[in-house]
Amino acid sequence: MSQADILAAIAAERQAQDNKWGEQNHHTLEWLSILMEEVGEVAQAINEYHWRNAPMANIRKELIQVAAVAVSALESIERNYPMEPNQ
Repeated sequence: MSQADILAAIAAERQAQDNKWGEQNHHTLEWLSILMEEVGEVAQAINEYHWRNAPMANIRKELIQVAAVAVSALESIERNYPMEPNQ
């Protein structure tokens, strides 16, 4: 996958998240919990790839979800905690 393909996959996952959950506006601690849960799924996919010969596609899918959740968290922060000038 090229960088453009990866970014398109992240954008598609973001859209799927919005379709499923609607606009998300969580506290930063909640975002941390959501993001760490997704990172745990990456770890699980890597372990299954390494120890059980699971497909690499599972790792890619989970990493795309991590990236999409990070983007969603940033979007929420921008909506709810706008930066002050000179920051």
